[in-house]
Amino acid sequence: MNEHQFYSARTGAGKFAQGFDLETFNELFFKVYQQFRSDGFFDENFGFYCVDDGNIEGHIKDIELDILLKIRKKDLWPIETYYRLYTEDDLFDVIEYLYFYVSKPIKGSMHSYGNCGMHWEKFDKPQGQKIFLNKINELLKLYEKKFELSVKGEILSLPEKGFENIFKAELPSNDNDIKSRYETAIYKFRHHGATFADRRHAVRDLADILEKIRPEIQSKLTNKDDAELFNIANNFAIRHLNDRQKSSYDQNIWLSWMFYIYLSTIHAALRLNEKIK
Repeated sequence: MNEHQFYSARTGAGKFAQGFDLETFNELFFKVYQQFRSDGFFDENFGFYCVDDGNIEGHIKDIELDILLKIRKKDLWPIETYYRLYTEDDLFDVIEYLYFYVSKPIKGSMHSYGNCGMHWEKFDKPQGQKIFLNKINELLKLYEKKFELSVKGEILSLPEKGFENIFKAELPSNDNDIKSRYETAIYKFRHHGATFADRRHAVRDLADILEKIRPEIQSKLTNKDDAELFNIANNFAIRHLNDRQKSSYDQNIWLSWMFYIYLSTIHAALRLNEKIK
């Protein structure tokens, strides 16, 4: 069942109808983090407080040092101290870090003295990551910019509407080189902070994949179709730089269009090849 949208959100009349700004979003993120913390999802790695024994260490003895070594930034931990000052990069770094260390508590004992609470002893990391992923992605839908947390724990730009399923579909190829190039191209295009050059290289990489599989599909396409498949990448300043190429166009719009066209074509070509074998 779809979640109901109330009047201001539905009509775009509210201040945050198009999404929350970073300052407000940081507040929302902190509340979600607090809930996971209080429910024991970080006890295994970050430890917890006991009214009898004080601070009980988790697997990570010095979280601030661990963050410094892994993210190479200061002033991110503790979250309750710094979250209001987070830049977008800081926030996404912390979300990815938390995804790596979250785990669902599944077995423990109640310490009732002083309302201390549960002392968890057994945890399920995959389940914890799944729950955290779903909650964070629900939260990211409310941000003014459109991102999602992937199952690999990476913040990526949301796919264009209608193309969501192509990123979930398995690539029909046993060629590890093709798979590696394909995944790298997607990451280059979608990762947080992707530059214009990153996106252009991603499109070029997809065109290179098509070039590699071209001999296999050549006999299944007409000569005209085969030529047009590579025309855009060759003639629109994507693959080779020369004075005959076209460059006076809105490159951001075209890059996005070419990325999804090539992505779809790779899937279609490989599936066509498998079907006709």
